Amino acid sequence: MRTLVLATALAAFWLALSGHYTPFLISVGALCVILVVYLAHRMHIVDEEGQPVELFLAAPTYWLWLFVEIAKSAWSVTWIILDPRLPISPTFTRVRAGQKTAAGIATYANSITLTPGTITTGVSGDILDVHAIVKSGADDLEAGGMDQRVTQFEGNASTARREKA
Repeated sequence: MRTLVLATALAAFWLALSGHYTPFLISVGALCVILVVYLAHRMHIVDEEGQPVELFLAAPTYWLWLFVEIAKSAWSVTWIILDPRLPISPTFTRVRAGQKTAAGIATYANSITLTPGTITTGVSGDILDVHAIVKSGADDLEAGGMDQRVTQFEGNASTARREKA
């Protein structure tokens, strides 16, 4: 299943970027997709962590929520930069990830980094080191809203995995 999803995604990506649909280019593209999928399979990276297919259904809702969070945070950082007093209060904090899988923890860390004003500087197990441009950004992370949202996103995938079994 994961191999088929990988091949389909690679083929669709290649077709979208190519823009040329001559028989020769399509056959070269198909050959490249087959080669890459074969190598990925041989390297044992076509697995649950490398390709979390279970997250695909819950992803649009999560991406929409993340987009709104990024927009709100970008607006706040813009106002901080434009303020003549430049009211920054750089802060380092550590937050514990409530996710159970490596993909969930990576999603949480990346979500923090994508949000303007915060960046994940290190991950050790389920502990994330985060730098925030203002103390309120660190406080928001410590409150756990984003962690809960990512855990819910990951939980939808876990539920889908259990229902398949």
